[in-house]
Amino acid sequence: MDTLMANYASDSDSDGGEPAAAPAGAPEVPEASALLPPPPLDLLQPPNFVDYSAMAQGSRVRSFPHVEGNYAVHVYIPVVIPSDAKKQLALAMKRAASLVPDLYAVDADYALSELCKDEQKLEKVLLSREFHVSLGRPVAVQVHQIDSFVAMLCQKFQSQQRYWMEFNKWEHFVNDDISKQILMVDEVYRLHGLPEFYKNPRPHISLVWALGDISSKLKQTIKDIEKYQSSQSSMSSLQKCNVRCKFSRVVCKVGKKVYDICNVAD
Repeated sequence: MDTLMANYASDSDSDGGEPAAAPAGAPEVPEASALLPPPPLDLLQPPNFVDYSAMAQGSRVRSFPHVEGNYAVHVYIPVVIPSDAKKQLALAMKRAASLVPDLYAVDADYALSELCKDEQKLEKVLLSREFHVSLGRPVAVQVHQIDSFVAMLCQKFQSQQRYWMEFNKWEHFVNDDISKQILMVDEVYRLHGLPEFYKNPRPHISLVWALGDISSKLKQTIKDIEKYQSSQSSMSSLQKCNVRCKFSRVVCKVGKKVYDICNVAD
């Protein structure tokens, strides 16, 4: 399910001295008993507060070890799921969670089965986050390579135009524009001695992941979801197309710093 599922105390008085006298004319500090009581805890939480601490979390390891002086790099297209697609995706995610209980939300790493118990949590934690379409492998670059790496990417992408990205299958989607952009990133990778993208790239966004190889379960889940969607006669063809949005920018994240490689206006 490549498109949406990846198998992947203070010490101020510690000197023991006497407290300093207040300067003349300073406002008098009220006694502790005169202070207002603290507000109820529920007033400190926003109306749509989600308690993440009660959810089960997964655990993943990074694909390459940390080396001093190296910075992790990721080149990608940011993707935000349109509001009109969230309802159908939520139904599909609930179906998937019922068939494969060991799925976790991508990046947030909370159990999908727990999120599906609450519509608010499912939308806030999973469907309202920013996703991405990777244009290159997550790699590590040395600090002296960063400036030339970013500069070359900006040069490659300076003439990009907007286009529609359509995620219309659970397994994969095909988009020639993204494929061309992957080739451009590959060239910059080669010039910096970094591994290129996969031989047969399948651009995708990932919603959930799982520990271990559960490919057979996911394949069966895909069939079940597709069968369910096809049985819903009230669904229009547009509703069955899970995500459709416009390409507008390419981002390069180096360590914790984010570079805008290109930003295409309407």
